[in-house]
Amino acid sequence: QVQLVESGGGLVQPGGSLRLSCAASGSIFSINAMGWYRQAPGKQRELVAAITKGGSTNYADSVKGRFTISRDNAKNTVYLQMNSLKPEDTAVYYCKIGVATLFNPTYDYWGQGTQVTVSS
Repeated sequence: QVQLVESGGGLVQPGGSLRLSCAASGSIFSINAMGWYRQAPGKQRELVAAITKGGSTNYADSVKGRFTISRDNAKNTVYLQMNSLKPEDTAVYYCKIGVATLFNPTYDYWGQGTQVTVSS
């Protein structure tokens, strides 16, 4: 069994910053790709940023230059540093982590979601 716990969301003014964290725990054999997604009201869930096991990253065009994804493999944790936040960044943010256990191949686990609200 694998659990993901997200933290770091909240209310911030435009131009402000937040840092999201997502930690995986449980019967982990290895962790592969990690990513952050977001879903705004009335919209589909979209990829924000992803990072491979080797550290390669990719970002949605809308967040390039403002958001940075990183990972700490020793802590089984992925981070999303969000700077220069805009009202259109308001959404529920979800982490997704690919986890292999001793008896099962890689499976994508999702965090519970954390609300990010950018408003003055």
